[in-house]
Amino acid sequence: MPRGRHHRIHAQDRLQRNRHRVAQEAARLMSEHGIRDFHHAKLKAAERMGVVDEQALPRNREIEQALRERQRIFHSHEQPQALQRRREAAREAMGFLGRFEPRLVGAVLEGTADMHSAVCLHLFSDDPEAVPRFLDERGIPFEIQSRRLRETRERTVDFPAYLFRAEEIPFDLTVLPRDGLRQAPLDRVDERPMQRASLSALDELLASENNAAEDDFDDMLMTALSR
Repeated sequence: MPRGRHHRIHAQDRLQRNRHRVAQEAARLMSEHGIRDFHHAKLKAAERMGVVDEQALPRNREIEQALRERQRIFHSHEQPQALQRRREAAREAMGFLGRFEPRLVGAVLEGTADMHSAVCLHLFSDDPEAVPRFLDERGIPFEIQSRRLRETRERTVDFPAYLFRAEEIPFDLTVLPRDGLRQAPLDRVDERPMQRASLSALDELLASENNAAEDDFDDMLMTALSR
């Protein structure tokens, strides 16, 4: 093999190894330290691993895959419980906030939520004071922040976000104008329209999970009885 080609292959292998190492470290940081931002986790992981080549930085999708794999290996019991609890909490909150046509987004919908994850909802109102007024009237203390969402690949917009905790679960409410119901912002992972679920869609998801759990139990029981 020509020496130049050998060096190129070696460099490519090193690049792929570094991408994998950074993705694994970013997944660990997200899992153990509650970092939710892929970009922040990626840069912090690269710094810890001493990786400076931008080509060695994994895509968000690679980090998400590493996170799912880590949860499967190291948190196969507690992660599904934390996810289920947050989906049920999301259902209650969406009923409570029904006038704002809430949509569930993020890790709780996608299935990667853990004990650090907030229930993230998109609410819709053309009155910028409607949501904080609603929370105030019901005695719910909240913190105000800002969420930057990508409407297109070229355009990002800041929206108000209201944070609070209920029964030790954090909630993150981002308020968009009502025409935001027509087109979801772009996802942070793949830059496609973000997955969003209405209350009815979440009910279907929870029902399908319950049915799957019952089927698994029936299979286990039949296996035990056949021994």
